[in-house]
Order: sequence, then structure tokens, then C-alpha cells
Amino acid sequence: MNPIQKVAIFGAAGAIGRVVASELERRGIAFRAVGRSRARLDRAFGKFAQAEIFNADISDLRSAGAAAREVDTIVYCVGLPYPAHYRHPALMRTTIEAAAAMHVERIVLVSSVYGYGVPRTSRVAETHPRQPETRKGQFRKEQEDLVLDAHKNGRIQGMVMRLPDFYGPGAEQGFATLVFTAALAGKTANWIGPVTAPHEFIYVPDVAPALLHLAGSPECYGEAWNFGGPAPIAPVDFISRIYRAAGRGPKYRSVGRGVLKILGWFSPDLREVSEMMYLQETPVILDDAKLLAKLGDVRKTPYDEGIRKTIEFLRLPS
Repeated sequence: MNPIQKVAIFGAAGAIGRVVASELERRGIAFRAVGRSRARLDRAFGKFAQAEIFNADISDLRSAGAAAREVDTIVYCVGLPYPAHYRHPALMRTTIEAAAAMHVERIVLVSSVYGYGVPRTSRVAETHPRQPETRKGQFRKEQEDLVLDAHKNGRIQGMVMRLPDFYGPGAEQGFATLVFTAALAGKTANWIGPVTAPHEFIYVPDVAPALLHLAGSPECYGEAWNFGGPAPIAPVDFISRIYRAAGRGPKYRSVGRGVLKILGWFSPDLREVSEMMYLQETPVILDDAKLLAKLGDVRKTPYDEGIRKTIEFLRLPS
């Protein structure tokens, strides 16, 4: 019997939240879609039979507690813009407090590669040291530690899933999305950093089945789990495939540290990107052998297929 009976998705309207919701709907598992904007939640989940729409401010303990009431599992996939990354630890503290108060059994945190810092190996396993040298990496590491420490202390069963950059339907943020929109508009794509260093992308819909498989396995809690893309790929290859799928020749420019620093004088978001440049120069390529050994046959959509499906989605009338 699946121990998961009702899920609250914190950050449901984001790309990961949407695919988790779709997978829960497919499995017939009731879920609460939690976010700040009722209108956005209604647009995303209003037609889902298993969905309960719940707008809440999870920075407020009372509001977060109401969002967590009578669920057994919280899937936490709240995304924040770079200038607001400092809020990640505080929001997680509130979530844990709310979950404990409402007797929620499990929290599954969807995280990133930021906490690892600069990679010391060609592939980064869960055993790799977590020594972030950036502020955003420190915030992400602290967020993860809060979940794993809460598990260790017996407050809740906690788990972390770490993902690389992602793309696909509903993925509105990130470098890859900017390339897709530029390709469809026939414009030149901007890529931050070198275009030849190997990189890794995961197709968003692939995340939910693996996440829910882990979440439904009690023995998987108290740990972090990497889930990587189908293979490393050079950004120039990834960009070229996107333009080819859009029916155009590739057009791109690489934005280096110097240009990025100048642009940062005018844009707070770009100013925050500069400290993460190391991820483009010495990318973290995830070793997810532990997850694959646990789950066996895991779907990893090939790049050409994922790119084609993303283009088709973006061409749909809004």
C-alpha cells in the first residue's frame, strides 16, 4: 500500500510543482496545490479532479500550518528569484514548524546543485563534499541541512532530491528557456558563460515519477538523492538542437564575466548571476547511480525528444 495518501505541494505553480501535480492526478492521489496566487493556481489546476486549490503565504507560520493540515506529505518545490535566495532557509524553517505542528509525516525537498560548490570530480555523487563558495549555494545547503537535521532529530521524515538545470513545458525560468523563446522568435540567444564546457539538463516531466517513487519508499528518507539528465551536453550543441527543432539556423552569443559585470550595473538579477558563473565554467555533472540502483528503469527523455516536445508546447495558443 502506498503510504502517501494526500500531498501538499508547496510552490505548486512552478515547473516542478506542475509535473508533480500531474503525476499525482494520474495516480489518483489527492493533493493540495499551495501558492501565493489563487488565480495562477486556478489556471494550472482548476480542472484537476484530485486538486484542492489553496493560496497561502508560507512565510507565515499560521498560513503554512493551514496549508499543511491533514496531509501526510509535503513536496517542497518553492522557487525564488536570485535576489531573494536568502529567504530559502527561513521559508524551510517555517515549513518544518508547520509540518510538525500539523503532524505531517514527510517532507520532500526539491533542491539544486548549488550546495555542492565547485566540483572536485568529473561527476558529483551524493558523497561529494558540500562546500559552496557562493551566497546562494550557502542558502541552499542550509535549506537542505534543515530538512535532513529534522529527520535526524525525529521531527519528521525528510528527503532531498537534487536536480541539474531543467527545461520543458512550464519551465519559465532558466537559461534554457531564454534559448527556446529566442529560437522561436528568430532572435539571437544569449548564453551566460562558455558554450563548449559540458553541461546537463533534465526534462521536467521526467522528475515527477522518480520523485514520487522515492517519496513512497520509507527507507529512502534521511538521505539526499541526485537525479541527472540523460547525458552531459555542450551548450552549443543544446542550442543548435533547439534552433533546428524550431526550423531555424542557430544564432547565439556567449556572455562572459566582463560583459556580465557591466550588465549587472543595470540589472539586479544579472548582478546575482555573476557569482554562479562557476557553474558554466566548471559545471556540476550529477552522478545519480544511487538513485538508478534504487529505482531501476527510470525515464530520461533524450534531448532531441524533449526539445521537440518543448517547442510544441510553446507553440500552443496561450
